[in-house]
Amino acid sequence: MDDLDDRDGTDRRLDGRGPRGDMDRRLLSALHAHGTDPRVAAVARALSWSGEHGALWLAAGLAGAVADRGRSSAWLRATVLTAGAHLASTVVKRIVRRPRPTHVEPRVRTAGRHSFPSSHAASATAAAVAYGALGAYAVPPLAAAMCLSRLVVGVHYPTDVAAGAALGAAAAGLGARWIGTGHG
Repeated sequence: MDDLDDRDGTDRRLDGRGPRGDMDRRLLSALHAHGTDPRVAAVARALSWSGEHGALWLAAGLAGAVADRGRSSAWLRATVLTAGAHLASTVVKRIVRRPRPTHVEPRVRTAGRHSFPSSHAASATAAAVAYGALGAYAVPPLAAAMCLSRLVVGVHYPTDVAAGAALGAAAAGLGARWIGTGHG
């Protein structure tokens, strides 16, 4: 992406080696294997594509603001928290610099080379928490599917997805009072 990506500042504790790394690799391999079914792979690719840069979640938040005019400001604040979770994950990713898995063939192209934490998982989980608080009950299962899709397409280790989900939940949870669910 830029010249910072050309330096190898990888945190070797997260490079897939050692006992935890071995479990991460085995879990990823097992989930990635489900993508051999063309229908599963197509859905996983579609979810991955729609979640790029948090696009699906940002669009959903804006749609919520338009559709629920009485709580449009709450929807917009929830959307800002979702975008913030995505931004925070990209900052952490630039610091940690964990390389993407290489032991499985990726089923999608990625915007960058680093995998920890998963930005898709961060924005999806932030949206699940924030929009779920506003009554969008279809978002949490879709967010879970998006998180799982990152493993099926082979571009993240399970710990990347778990860390991204934790970051997204924390961002939305910390901002829950700011979102509010009242009118205005």
